[in-house]
Amino acid sequence: MLVDFAVLADYALIDQHGKLSVLGLFQHVWVGSFPAVHPRTHLVLRVRGRRTEVGTHPIRIRFVDEAGAELMGGDGTVQFGEPPAGVTEIEAGAVLVFDVPLPRPGPYAFEITVDEGFAVRVPLSASQLPDEG
Repeated sequence: MLVDFAVLADYALIDQHGKLSVLGLFQHVWVGSFPAVHPRTHLVLRVRGRRTEVGTHPIRIRFVDEAGAELMGGDGTVQFGEPPAGVTEIEAGAVLVFDVPLPRPGPYAFEITVDEGFAVRVPLSASQLPDEG
């Protein structure tokens, strides 16, 4: 199992046929002052595996600051059903929506781990808007 696609976006959805649509990719935000919250941040993932990995797999998401301190996080599962005959790879998409806490300017990251394997990092940095004076 591996996360082969992970981005931050203004909006994303998965339609009834499993097609992923993503709008407004970003890795940096500007805020008026700190501490701040970036509302309705969409974390978009696609997880892939082999047919032999059908079933439930644990997933962990952490939002960390530059020192690695966890600001928020959670555990869940990804469920892979049996694919049609002849299909050897399986995939699942996910769109998770967060109000992201930003206590100070600087670098942050979402760390995503599936099956307690290698963590994928999705960077996010934050800066304060300059005074217009």
